[in-house]
Amino acid sequence: MQFSKWHGLGNDFVIVNTFEEPVYNERELAKAICDRHFGVGADGLVLIAPSDTADFQMRIINSDGTYAEMCGNATRCVAQYIHKHRMLDSDVIRLETLSGVIRPRILPDNDGLVEVNMGKACLLRGEIPMQGNAEETAINVNLDINGYHWQGTGVSMGNPHFVIFVDSIAQIELEEWGPRIERNVMFPRKTNVEFVERLSATKVRMRVWERGCGVTMACGTGSCAACVAGVLTRRTNRSVTVVLDGGELQIRYEEDGTVYMTGPAAEVFNGVWS
Repeated sequence: MQFSKWHGLGNDFVIVNTFEEPVYNERELAKAICDRHFGVGADGLVLIAPSDTADFQMRIINSDGTYAEMCGNATRCVAQYIHKHRMLDSDVIRLETLSGVIRPRILPDNDGLVEVNMGKACLLRGEIPMQGNAEETAINVNLDINGYHWQGTGVSMGNPHFVIFVDSIAQIELEEWGPRIERNVMFPRKTNVEFVERLSATKVRMRVWERGCGVTMACGTGSCAACVAGVLTRRTNRSVTVVLDGGELQIRYEEDGTVYMTGPAAEVFNGVWS
């Protein structure tokens, strides 16, 4: 099976074009091929497939074999893959995902940058989802775990996020608190967890624990959620630079609720999985 390894700011994926390579038992394949010791190594397996509602379908399987509704970094990688292989004669690509149709756009003369219309952020507890009144927002929600107190804001970018602003991100033990918050009963479908330090009104530093993956070097939907949460809690402007372990993303949260993400995607290598 031919595959291609890509990354968006260190958030890495194995991409398989199912138009040319049939894939069976994709959840088990994801766990095997994403293993960093016995496989290719990646945060997720991404399949490009036919779609009845868009130009292509993008199926994202996390390294633990679970499905992801959306992934901003994977979207940019898939857009560049499609563009490189001339699978579509357009700079704007419509990708069907489990959370709806996403529209990445290849930016001209911008050294691999892709702008993605991520759609509108969902803010109600029933949409995220989070426990509580389904018609209420989840801004500055208190979360107590084993005597520790956290305050965060729930946002869905097609997948659930809990954004926690902290004074110093360097003091956060991400591998300890990420999984505890991810699996808390407050989140019926678990959640991605973002710890964010405000550097200025237009710049934040973020580290992320991704549901189904663990610590990753970048998260596109999480960066979008951080921008939205920053606006909702009056910490940031509507346009921010999000500094991640793997680099920077530019996020814009429009007045109508639409979120745009701009960042790079790069091919690492191609190979054959046998």
